[in-house]
Amino acid sequence: MSNAIEIHGLTKNYSQFQLGPLDLTVPRGAIYGFVGPNGAGKTTTIDMLLGMGQPDGGLITVDGLDHVRDEVAVKQMIGYVSPDLNFQMWGKVGNAIRFVKGFHATWDDRHCEHLLKMFRIGVDEKIATLSFGSKIKLALILALAWRPPILILDEPTVGLDAVARHELFSELLESVGQEDRTVIISSHALADVERFADRMGFIKNGRMLLEGETAELIQRYRMVDCQSNEPQRLKQQPGIVLAKQDGQRCRVLVDRGEDSGNWLKQFGAQPTASAPVTLEELFVTLAKA
Repeated sequence: MSNAIEIHGLTKNYSQFQLGPLDLTVPRGAIYGFVGPNGAGKTTTIDMLLGMGQPDGGLITVDGLDHVRDEVAVKQMIGYVSPDLNFQMWGKVGNAIRFVKGFHATWDDRHCEHLLKMFRIGVDEKIATLSFGSKIKLALILALAWRPPILILDEPTVGLDAVARHELFSELLESVGQEDRTVIISSHALADVERFADRMGFIKNGRMLLEGETAELIQRYRMVDCQSNEPQRLKQQPGIVLAKQDGQRCRVLVDRGEDSGNWLKQFGAQPTASAPVTLEELFVTLAKA
């Protein structure tokens, strides 16, 4: 499978934050979950990808195109959804649709009508009176109706109820399967990312901490309850993150890809229980570490 997006050695320096060097790979036709704590660099990365800011270093390619040299062609390939988008100036939903439609030769009227019906939004509704969730739905409709080959969704489920979230991801799964569409989802709704994303990247402090197939990353880790004479030294070892401690009793996140089992034995840790982790448990533990 070829890659829709490749980022190599991306850097961006601010007075109090540095992004990168960051590497990121999104295969074509995949749903990619881009996760990390607030301030990790997710939005900065997306901004650089969309050409909203100049990187200090590194290379970004979209379908083989350089995001600077081929900026116009790249932007014509990407649909973008964010809670920060504001379509209120067009007054009514229908006016916003007609405006955005004019920029895209691939606009599909029948698909737009399907999306309007699915999300229960009328063309005569005033945008100013839409709920926050309905404004997100409108942004999704405007991004999906022209069937872009690449979708970047920044917190697309904010304000959506369970039914709307289910409808959205059903639509995304269908479009990825039938149209070879690539989707990047930056979200704190980790249960949705775990359920629907083929691949994920975990960014923290401007660096990629983990990247790979979602199922493989989750299977790679286990949460182990144990007793240890030196719990504080445990957390200094590769592949072990101390999640909780109460005296000599502790809970550790164990990376089975590292030599973590030997470290547990070396520091006298006696496992009492072991369990697989969810993406949320993995996220919270690594984010706190």
